[in-house]
Amino acid sequence: MIRGIGLDIVDTDRIRTLYGRKPAFARRILTAGELDRFETLSPGRRTEYLAGRFAAKEALAKALGCGIGKELSFQDAAILSDERGKPSVIFTSREKPKNGIFHVSITHTKTAAAAQVIWETE
Repeated sequence: MIRGIGLDIVDTDRIRTLYGRKPAFARRILTAGELDRFETLSPGRRTEYLAGRFAAKEALAKALGCGIGKELSFQDAAILSDERGKPSVIFTSREKPKNGIFHVSITHTKTAAAAQVIWETE
């Protein structure tokens, strides 16, 4: 049964500007595991990665029905990829919803990053 669907799109120029003005922005959005991957990327690819993770976490919050804020922060979940590149949600400091499976898709263009999260239960 689908419990929630979230979709988000973000302008990559906005993310590039925010990160350029304040590099700590990446640490606010990314967990330690995500930062490890982020630091191995080229500057152009870093913007895509950061924008994609931002969009995915916003989409996750929408799927959960709570938004980013008091109930879910950017640090409460990591969006990590497996060896084939498939992203998945790993809750870091928030109790995972019971029986939850989260399907994540992230895409990029030259100007935008978008993500969709589907929260499914039995």
